[in-house]
Amino acid sequence: MMSNQPLTVNMLRFNYKENPVGIDPALARISWQLTAAPGARNVVQSAYRIQLTAEDETFSAASADTGKVNSNKSVLVELPGFEVSSRTRYFYRVKAWDGEGIETPWSETAYFETGLLNPAEWQADWITDGLSAGDDGWDASPLFRKSFHLRGGMRRARIYATARGVYELHVNGKRVGDEVLAPGWTEYKTRLQVQTYDVTDMLLGGERNAIGITLGNGWYAGRLTWNDGFRLNPERAALLQLYVTYEDGSEQVVPTDASWLTSDGPIRKSEIYDGELYDARLEKHGWSLPYYDDEGWNPAKTGSFTKETLIAQENMPTRVVKELRPIGIIQTPAGETVLDMGQNMVGWMRFTVSGESGAKVSLTHAEVLDAEGNFYTDNLRKAKQQIEYVLKGEGAETYQPHFTFQGFRFVKVEGYPGEIELDNFTGCVVHTDMELTGSFACSDERLNQLQHNIEWGQRGNFLDVPTDCPQRDERLGWTGDAQVFIRTAAFNMNVAPFFQKWLRDLKSEQREEGGVPYVIPNTLKLDEHSSAAWGDAAVICPWVSYVSYGDIRFLTEQYESMKAWVEYIRKQGDNELLWNTGYHFGDWLGLDAHEGSYVGSTPTDLIATAFYAYSTSLVAKAAALIGNNEDAVKYEELHRRITAEFQQEFITPNGRLAGATQTSYVLALMFDLAKERDRARLARELAKNIEDRGIHLATGFVGTPYLCLVLSRFGYHELAGKLVQQEDYPSWLYAVKKGATTMWEHWDGIKEDGSFWSRDMNSFNHYAYGSIGEWLYRIVGGVDTSEDHPGYKHSIMAPKPWRGINFAGTSHQSQYGEVALQWKRDALAGTMNIELRIPANTTASVELPYAKLATVRECGIPLGVMSGIRATAEQLDGAVRVELGSGQYSFEYPIK
Repeated sequence: MMSNQPLTVNMLRFNYKENPVGIDPALARISWQLTAAPGARNVVQSAYRIQLTAEDETFSAASADTGKVNSNKSVLVELPGFEVSSRTRYFYRVKAWDGEGIETPWSETAYFETGLLNPAEWQADWITDGLSAGDDGWDASPLFRKSFHLRGGMRRARIYATARGVYELHVNGKRVGDEVLAPGWTEYKTRLQVQTYDVTDMLLGGERNAIGITLGNGWYAGRLTWNDGFRLNPERAALLQLYVTYEDGSEQVVPTDASWLTSDGPIRKSEIYDGELYDARLEKHGWSLPYYDDEGWNPAKTGSFTKETLIAQENMPTRVVKELRPIGIIQTPAGETVLDMGQNMVGWMRFTVSGESGAKVSLTHAEVLDAEGNFYTDNLRKAKQQIEYVLKGEGAETYQPHFTFQGFRFVKVEGYPGEIELDNFTGCVVHTDMELTGSFACSDERLNQLQHNIEWGQRGNFLDVPTDCPQRDERLGWTGDAQVFIRTAAFNMNVAPFFQKWLRDLKSEQREEGGVPYVIPNTLKLDEHSSAAWGDAAVICPWVSYVSYGDIRFLTEQYESMKAWVEYIRKQGDNELLWNTGYHFGDWLGLDAHEGSYVGSTPTDLIATAFYAYSTSLVAKAAALIGNNEDAVKYEELHRRITAEFQQEFITPNGRLAGATQTSYVLALMFDLAKERDRARLARELAKNIEDRGIHLATGFVGTPYLCLVLSRFGYHELAGKLVQQEDYPSWLYAVKKGATTMWEHWDGIKEDGSFWSRDMNSFNHYAYGSIGEWLYRIVGGVDTSEDHPGYKHSIMAPKPWRGINFAGTSHQSQYGEVALQWKRDALAGTMNIELRIPANTTASVELPYAKLATVRECGIPLGVMSGIRATAEQLDGAVRVELGSGQYSFEYPIK
């Protein structure tokens, strides 16, 4: 079937977002998907037209009209020369032409709305309660309120708000928005996000109205890190500006200023790590209503904080994205009453309780029970993870925390009046509200649980920044963890806005000489910085984001940061081609570490030089893509010289590798650092090392992400499959066998006898080893994207089955639509079936494993006569390569 089927344009997005409000579109880019009729194949776009208008949904006078543009581009299409104004809603629509010149109808209308784009537009003052950390009353979260009158004839109302801290907003007694922990965590010295709220329907024209703000410490002013008493800042403040636009075009502005009033409230203490104390007896009923009696409230103080650092919201907001019910109540041997959520999760508990005034309910959160089945919190270190609620005694009371979050599966309940009923407790799962885009399932339920654990590890740790863990007194944006996991993350969820924000923070925190702190935002404030594989996040994360989304902006924005990192390395030590100086984390938590060390035995200078070479190669590619040909040549040559020096330093003339650890082999092969003639030997020795250990790995944070990718690439795919299906320690499935529902920090976080790896560093929600997901999706599942046509404009669909499973299904929602592949091997019938889905306006290179060209059938028809198959070629390795356009395909063929 050819492409003369009716097309429609849908799924319009503006800079990855659906109808965003309050953004700063420094570069306006529009994406859409094409939907063809069922059965259509080879559907392409030959041209498009975009119309855009300001404040006019009828398009009677378009502000911008591209006219018909001959292009197949339908993702991140730029509107050149288009300038936006502050506080303006723009409507846009798209039509397209297919490959035969047939025109689609206009799409449905979408919109985006700008925020306050210029600091000079802020009339508001920062307001505070006048307290600093350590003052009496500091622990309590202050309330701020303002009542005001509005005229009739209101057309639109927007609030622009942020805080130095975290905040919740109320209008006329109702909570505004569903975001939590706003404004999020950024590098506050230079970047503080502003949120925009449409409150048109919440305000009363011709009447009195009121706004209320509750302010918490959050990351800005709360206790952070394991260092006693450390806070980034000692003061909190709020900033808000309400714009009301009337039908006659006039405006009224209500800003925060000295006329606002403040008082303390029922939140007596709230910290990210420690939890929240809420005394319901101190609630000020109706405090955000217009006619509330605020006698006794104090005038707010105004602060002199800058507004020059304010930016529009970049990331998707943090929200409650899912709710879970506890699966049971446990009475531990120690006599504790514990709720089991059935899932290690991040967020908080919402609960309902009835009792006498002054009674206190306490919830303490933990990830695991100890070997005896008792509640266990040693691995939290100094984080308390405790919620305390004091009842007001007025019937059923429902509460959930405001300015904290916990990492937990188990909840110890103390002081709860009466019998505990599961229906009175709900787990609220909290993370950045990223669209789920990936799925993987296969015939081995253990691997399906592993995929579940990978996804939930990402859920738990992608809360505004990519943290290492969500429970102990850490929860920091470790760069190394982020870079090893980013490809897996980008398959599972749409993380483009998430990493765009975080990488801007990285660039802002980068040292003048190009060094990169260990964590972003830089909360540790250490003199030491710039470990290999950790600082390389400055290069690897932009590159992987570009490949995953086809978004050149990741490279143009971050190029100077990427280049600065490589130049920083180049200046270390006496030899600009080796990195053999400074402190490095090495193959962190590698199982071949020496006694008493966290660092695996792979030489740190080998690791550092390998990543130096890899980052240099990526900078060269990035330079070429953004048109910096001079730098491209420069860094290609530097990469060639580093590679030669690596071979001179770490590989003997006969091809023996220094260190001879699994991670040494993996890095040399993954980054193409060995000579062609030596690669087979290194791969063979890596395989032997694994087999000599009884098919077990010994890699840590650096080697693990690439281990199976290397084995599959160099002819040891069956071994890779056996390694992934290994249940004995150390293995991915060891934790699954132990009942894990997220990824663990250590291969043996819980030992066979039920004891723990350690008390001080033993997270049970740590996504780094979840990087095996990349191998499951790209190699086993066969869903990948071409670097030459990134973002799944051209997919690489080359599944690699192995004997351990008989089917796998993989799907990814790209910006073009769903890319999906399912393969099934029927051993009894001796057949292989492969089902494909390729979205409109894209193509794919497909490899059919174990196939012979003469025996392959597509929908029962030989390939040579089947329409829609653009090219075929039988390969020497026993696979048939097929070039396909969009559509659904079903291949079947006999196998031995």
